[in-house]
Amino acid sequence: MHSFLPAEEEISLPDPNDSHTRRYTRAYRVKRGWVKNLWIVATLLMICFPLLPFVAALGLLTSFLSFAILDETA
Repeated sequence: MHSFLPAEEEISLPDPNDSHTRRYTRAYRVKRGWVKNLWIVATLLMICFPLLPFVAALGLLTSFLSFAILDETA
């Protein structure tokens, strides 16, 4: 079992001065899960309705929503 785990000195802890510290929080991981599910639903819709205007519009809308959900000010 221990052979699959990294050595203890290889496990990195987030630096409090790092600008990406928020990416290690539970709240951010939950938001990332929401974004993943959003993209899965959008992809399924794109597969069901393979019309270029629909796919392009849905892709842009999903990208906007993803950035809005993961925005650090929210």
